[in-house]
This record gives sequence, C-alpha cells and structure tokens, in this order.
Amino acid sequence: MSGRLLSVEEYRALGETDRGFTELVEGRVVPSPGAGRRHNMAACRLAGQLERQLPRGLAFALGTDLDLQLAPHGEPGFSRRPDLLVFDRAAVARVGDLIRADEVAVVIEIVSPGSRRTDYRVKHDEYADAGIPHYWIIDIGEPVSLVACRGYQDAPAVTGTFATDVPFPVKLDLDALLS
Repeated sequence: MSGRLLSVEEYRALGETDRGFTELVEGRVVPSPGAGRRHNMAACRLAGQLERQLPRGLAFALGTDLDLQLAPHGEPGFSRRPDLLVFDRAAVARVGDLIRADEVAVVIEIVSPGSRRTDYRVKHDEYADAGIPHYWIIDIGEPVSLVACRGYQDAPAVTGTFATDVPFPVKLDLDALLS
C-alpha cells in the first residue's frame, strides 16, 4: 500500500491478507496480533453460550469486520474486527456489506496479551464514539472476568457468572470459557 489513507469501502475491497487479519484505523491498515488457542477456544465457547440465549431478532458472528461509521462515506475510515458481535438479524440479508455500528447491540473483545491496552482503552473509546450501546471485555487470565461497558460507564469486573437483562437477558458461565 502506498501510504494513502483508505476509506472503509477501499479497505473492504482489499480482501484478506495471507499474514493474519488487519483492521482499519483512521484510514491506515493495521495488522492485528494473533489471538492464540486459548483465546480462540474461549471465543467459540462464548458463541455457544450466546447462541442458545439470543432473542430471535438478533444474530452473532465471530471475527467479522465492523464499519464503525466514524467517517463520512469515501473518507479515511475505521473498521475493526471484534472477537464477537451481536447484531440485528436483518443485517445478515445485506450480502457483501460490513456489519455497521448502528446495527450492533453488543461488541465483545477477548483480551490477548498483545491487545490489553487496545481493548480496554482504544477500542473502548472507538466503540463509544460509534454509538455501540454495549461493549463487553473478557479477560481470560485467572480468574476469567468480564467488564460490561454500558453507556461507556464500566461496571466492576465480574467473575464466575455474568448475568444481565440488557440489551437482552443472558447468563454466561465465564469459567466454562476455558474448561
């Protein structure tokens, strides 16, 4: 890439790389650190727990690009690839487009050793700026914990079982994400 800043549309047209995945931050293509086996297992187990509890109007996806809609169309943009998204099921019908921030109910990031500051600070602020109403940060260190950010006020970290009624009723066994 020439160093030119990319719009979300131009970034999407690049397709996948052969060296892991990337994200788009203020028009710059940024490589993302590898997640690792524990991280990937936790993401899959979390998806399994969520799938059984999601209301009919919502869907989820693992590792899917998200247009944060922080820049006007055609301007240098932002596209992140959260570990898991819960979004309006109607977005599934839009073939070829990225999931958009205004379609998302919850973004979930699982903290990796190389992503701690990005997950807790940078993405926290970007998701808030994008108007995503709920952001859950799961740390798979011992003990496994979840910080729920709603209205971008962070609740205290929860261990053991996370239960909430917003944005939908769900109960997650955090310890089961690694066992």
